[in-house]
Amino acid sequence: MRVTKGARITAGTALLALGLAACGGQTSAGGGTASADQPVRMELGEPQKLFYPGDTTESEGSEVLAAIFAPLVSYDENKQVVNDVAESIKTTDNKVWTIKLKPGYTWHNKEPLIAQNYVDAWNYSADQDNAQGANGFFSRVEGWADLNPGEGKTVSAKGMKGLRVIGDAATSRTFQITLTKPFSQFKTMLGYTSFYPLPKAAFDDAGKVTEAYAKQPIGQGYFKFDKPYNKGTDQTIDLTRYDAFPGDKPKFDKLQFKLYASSETAFNDLRAGNLDIHDSLPPSAIASAKAELGERYMDEADAGVGYIGFPMQYNKTYENVKVREAISMAIDRKTIAETVFSGTRAPADDFINPLLDGYRPGACAVCTYDPAKAKSQYAENNGPKTLELGYNSDGPHKEWIEAVANNLRANLGVQVTVKPFEKFASILDELDKKTYGGMFRMGWAIDYPSAENYLTPVFSTVAIKTGSNYAGWSNKEFDDLLAKGDSAASQTQGLKYYQQADDILIKELPYIPVYFYRTNVAFSQHVKGIKLNLLNQVEWTQVEKVA
Repeated sequence: MRVTKGARITAGTALLALGLAACGGQTSAGGGTASADQPVRMELGEPQKLFYPGDTTESEGSEVLAAIFAPLVSYDENKQVVNDVAESIKTTDNKVWTIKLKPGYTWHNKEPLIAQNYVDAWNYSADQDNAQGANGFFSRVEGWADLNPGEGKTVSAKGMKGLRVIGDAATSRTFQITLTKPFSQFKTMLGYTSFYPLPKAAFDDAGKVTEAYAKQPIGQGYFKFDKPYNKGTDQTIDLTRYDAFPGDKPKFDKLQFKLYASSETAFNDLRAGNLDIHDSLPPSAIASAKAELGERYMDEADAGVGYIGFPMQYNKTYENVKVREAISMAIDRKTIAETVFSGTRAPADDFINPLLDGYRPGACAVCTYDPAKAKSQYAENNGPKTLELGYNSDGPHKEWIEAVANNLRANLGVQVTVKPFEKFASILDELDKKTYGGMFRMGWAIDYPSAENYLTPVFSTVAIKTGSNYAGWSNKEFDDLLAKGDSAASQTQGLKYYQQADDILIKELPYIPVYFYRTNVAFSQHVKGIKLNLLNQVEWTQVEKVA
């Protein structure tokens, strides 16, 4: 999973738009002249962690890794799975899967890509001693439990017995995965970051991925790192095209991710010609971006969901579901979508986005704005008199979070404190450590096209310690329904169980769905062919520099 900083989240207010227009003195709309050796430059928030594929579960780090790694599978415009690095992925029972890699792929250090690289990477991510955030994605593999005996217990297994290379481990391109139970969507998952391989060079003599590797990861994709990235000090991440990549390659040589703590600053840089791609437009841009940028502004459907979350595991303030329902009914989603977001969002009425099979219009009845009922229900259940609502200010969230806070003040008669965190990484760190006790803004960009992806990585019990379940909410019936959906013969047949699990979420509301995303991207006059894939990542093979 990828929790999202807010890339693709935009907001707009006329006041702020006027404020920006009044700044004056800026070169409008990506002006200036690009030199031949100038890189393509993209806006990015600071990644939460260094670049461990198994520990990168947010949008910013994933965007970088997607540029230097090639996945086993990718997804076409119809949301269908297509083989990428995988030459074939076969199963007869949805339990035992055999993957053969295409020939010709090499690591950026020129070593050949082999099946053992996947086995090594997946075993590392699945081992509790390595504390990788994506550990839970391997929980369906036979032997995962042996690598996760529990806190305070010693791991004695050397790897998951459900993983094995077929043939000579030193050269084979084929490996087999045995799951504990049939899972029809296993192939669908394989395009996600956590399923990338790792080269031998990533590991030290003790079998640990080194910090040096995580600062300058060696991938097998179409870009490679130019130098180590020093988190907290470096303001750019610089990449160069890897010309030995056997697949389609970008048409330009240099890519630079520029790190910003403010989407407004990034947008001003784009307008001044100092940035080429910005997919996290600020409130001051959204209302006027189409008129100002014309064809260099994109507004497209997106599979993400924006929420308000509750730290239920460690703050009893929100333990009464009737209080959470009242908060949900007090939020005017329609006005937020149409006014704050200038019509570029849709009010959320389910935990599953309408772009994916499984969505049901109106499924979440308490997502309907009903201030009178909200007020009475909140009072009847002695809701807290004060609330706090946290968000990351490096994404464009201030306006919609303030709008939610105003809704709660006006409709529930409570005091609401809005708490900004300077960086997305900062609020994630506090949620990881269970030290932030307020309600919090959260978003979800899908890892792969399945209704299941809105459920397991965000709300399952296993995702509390090894995923993105920041609420810490746990429900056995929910987990059991996910297991039934997983074991169905096909994704279609599993939907009814996932929808039943979705019903439990709606009943329990560990998070409140607020809106469905749309993708809003602006780009400069120096580039063309900008396209985002289903995972909200730029398709770099489509981008071209404009002289």
